[in-house]
Amino acid sequence: MKNRWHMPHPATMFFLLTMVIVFLSWIFDIYGLNVVHPQTGREIRVQSLLSPESIRWLLRSVVTNFTGFVPLGLVIVALFGVGVAQHSGFIGACIRRGLKKHRNPRRIILWVIFLGVLSNVVGDAGYIILLPIAATLFHSVGLHPIAGIITAYVSVACGYSANLVLTTLDPLIASTTQDAALNLSPFSGNVGPLSNYYFMFVSTFLIAGIIYFITRRNLLPALGSYHGEVTPEGYKQLSHKERRALVISFLIGTLYLVAILLATFSPWGILRGVNGGLIRSPFIMGILFLISFGVGLMGMVYGFASGRYRSDVDVIDGLTQPMQMLGIYLVIAFFAAQMFACLEYSHLDKCLAIGGADLLLSLNISNMGILLLFILFTAVINLIMVSSTTKWAFMAFIFVPVFQRLGIAPELTQCAYRIGDSSTNALTPFLFYMPLVLTYMQHYERQITYGSLLKYTWRYSVYILLAWTLLLFIWYITGLPLGL
Repeated sequence: MKNRWHMPHPATMFFLLTMVIVFLSWIFDIYGLNVVHPQTGREIRVQSLLSPESIRWLLRSVVTNFTGFVPLGLVIVALFGVGVAQHSGFIGACIRRGLKKHRNPRRIILWVIFLGVLSNVVGDAGYIILLPIAATLFHSVGLHPIAGIITAYVSVACGYSANLVLTTLDPLIASTTQDAALNLSPFSGNVGPLSNYYFMFVSTFLIAGIIYFITRRNLLPALGSYHGEVTPEGYKQLSHKERRALVISFLIGTLYLVAILLATFSPWGILRGVNGGLIRSPFIMGILFLISFGVGLMGMVYGFASGRYRSDVDVIDGLTQPMQMLGIYLVIAFFAAQMFACLEYSHLDKCLAIGGADLLLSLNISNMGILLLFILFTAVINLIMVSSTTKWAFMAFIFVPVFQRLGIAPELTQCAYRIGDSSTNALTPFLFYMPLVLTYMQHYERQITYGSLLKYTWRYSVYILLAWTLLLFIWYITGLPLGL
């Protein structure tokens, strides 16, 4: 794949972005940019990263910025399990078994898209686990593996708010919306976790259809055939021993799943929170480890049952296999971690977001116009501040009460926010998992940069943003309920 976007290496890109943040913080500090937090009333002022105190902070924190980078630990823990499953041959056997009668590329594309959109049920696991598997699946049916990574990536990123079932994000967002509705204006309703369920249910199929259309019409023809160094394993029928090992591993996986469900939902469930709920419970907070352990357990059982593994040394080899690929990821993640830490310390993102929100609310336009601008504003802010819950934690207290006085229900404001917040996830270089996505892509082509990724993802974000916004306006005009 020829890269005409002459951009620097991802690690260099994050370093340059850090320099931009340093420069902007210095400029805005000189001009005294400050805003008032709408919930706490506390003044937030941009802090220059060139001040003596900021330089001392950076020198004290450069190591902890890296070790405390949230995706770092999640990626390593998740890839332990995936590594064993791949090294033992378990993932390959599953693919060979699944493709025995269904070597249809269209079906593979649809499976990857729906798995990506629905992966937000378990938080951010889709970014870590699904992307390498999608590359293998695409490669196994003759499609470009990077197309698999991009398709899975935009499905996870742009479909982050849509789903067919309740996700871990729904109660967190709804709780903030409810608090904001009660904060500055009289509100007798209740914004629950299912307040956007009907709309998000339909949105799942809309987003999946758009991603499938663009992948088939634009992405696959643009990438063409793959002629890189990584070669797919040729398809061969599973032997009797491999089929038996697969059955045993799935049996163990089923027992593991039953044990987790009993430990979560039974009367004596130890994986629920202290108040008996699931929000912030050990089950939700540890879901990525539980998935990784389960996948690794099935891989280990398959390895021993198939004869691929003979001792614990083989298992350790499986655990260390992904670490070879993570060498470049650690380098990229180091510079990305410093960039995120500098952005948070400078308060630049919050000041720009709150200042932009105040400017938006000063406009005197119709409700549909203000909703449209709000969606676009959220989509733009999402390019620099990607955490959905963190962003909504202060944006809700700005927009929900004001929109409510204009006759816009809190659940509609929340729904509009989620459209803008999800649509541009695939574009921003500030996404926490961007270093990992680039690392996965560089496994197949070393010259991949952020520009290479942006070249193929911008169309997904723009089309989804436009179509999703249109769907909301149709919903608004017809008066259909957004949820329960």
